[in-house]
Order: sequence, then C-alpha cells, then structure tokens
Amino acid sequence: MKLISWNVNGLRAVATKGFHDWLAQTDPDILGLQEIKCKTEQLTPLLKEFPGYHSYWNPAQRPGYSGVALFTKQKPIEVQLSLGIPHFDDEGRTIIAEYENFFLINSYYPNGRDDLSRVSFKLEYSDAVLALANKLKASKPVLLCGDFNTAHQEIDLARPKENQENTGFLPQERAWIDKLLLDGYVDIFRKLNPNPGHYSWWSYRAAARKKNVGWRIDYFFVSENFVSQVKKSYYQHEVLGSDHCPVVLETA
Repeated sequence: MKLISWNVNGLRAVATKGFHDWLAQTDPDILGLQEIKCKTEQLTPLLKEFPGYHSYWNPAQRPGYSGVALFTKQKPIEVQLSLGIPHFDDEGRTIIAEYENFFLINSYYPNGRDDLSRVSFKLEYSDAVLALANKLKASKPVLLCGDFNTAHQEIDLARPKENQENTGFLPQERAWIDKLLLDGYVDIFRKLNPNPGHYSWWSYRAAARKKNVGWRIDYFFVSENFVSQVKKSYYQHEVLGSDHCPVVLETA
C-alpha cells in the first residue's frame, strides 16, 4: 500500500501544474492533502471527483485559507472531520479516517507566524491531535501525516543556527515532537533515512529550492507497532507545483 501526504499550497493552483498527471503516475492508495485553500463549491468536477477514489473534504471557513482533503481507494470504516474544538475545526485542519488495520490522521498544523503570535495556538492544536491519537491508539495503530510546520532536529533544516528563534524551529515546538516520540510514535522517514539533505519545504525566495536550502516539516509518524509493516519512506523532491514536496510511505 502506498500513502502520500502533500501540502499543495492551493489545490486549484497545483492543478494547473501537472497535479492530475502526477496522481495518475504515482497512483497512491491514500492521498492526504493540506492547505487546499478552497471550498468544495469552488472546485470544478475535474478537481472534486477523482476516478477510483473516495474523496473527503474539510475546508476552512475563511476563504482561500488552510483546508485538508483525503482521497482513498478503499472506503474507510468511518471519517471524522472534527476534533470537537470549534476554534481548531473552523480552520479545516484535520481529517481522521479509520481503516481495518489503522487510523490515519491527516493534519495541517498551524504556522506560528513570524511574530510568534500563533505559537501557543499551534501547540494547543498539536496537543489536541496527540490526545486524540493516543486515545485511538488503544484499539489499533495510528498514522499521523501532514505539514507539521516544525523541523525537529538540526539535521532537518539547512540553516539551523540562523533559525533558532524563528517559528518552525523554536525549542517549544521541537519539544512537542519529542513528546510525540515519547508517546510511542516513530518518525519513520528519519528511522529509515539517517542522512542529511532531505527537505520537504523551500522558500520561494533566493532560489532556495534550487540550492536545496530547505526544511523537513512534512512527516509520517507511525505507532511503534506499525513500524514492521513499513517497507520504505521517501520524499519526492523532484515533484514541483508547490513550495512543499510529497512525502511517501509504502507498507507491506
């Protein structure tokens, strides 16, 4: 089975940059998208329904902002679009899908903003997701995917020293990922790929992507009891259309 997570930075925009060809060629079983930046009524039929997939949408109430989607070949047992916390749910950040052998939580974690004004909101949202994941994990493995908006260790961004006081690499943001790992989740890409130089987001400024001056902020975290089912995980650095690239998880 192939699972992919991708922050598309606007679904309607990426659709003009080869998204449909990429989807056909990559052929994921499950695709979680973040930052779709549109409501379903704004989508053309070509974007709203994909042959062979069940589609689920959780757009933000605010136009052109946030939003997540899930495309899945196998219909989930149940899909939930809410954490039950209105100020998070209004921003369209979460889709929870239950399958026979696991839960998948597809999330777009908040950006703390340059002035750090949303760091506390980001951490509160992250704690709410983790609380839900821990509750679900009591019955079957949990996979968390999405744009976490945090680079965990110095290896996960090209310029760690210059970014220690910037959101995405603040001590309290990194400590939350430490907490995630302590609660029994595995950064499966890093477990399988210990080498530096792998990033998932690049600024549009100063030819950052061409120079590979990036951040690894898009992840799959999996329950420890799911690790043995993973064959490989990798980033599709070559896939353009967004300032993020897709992250792939393949299972047995």
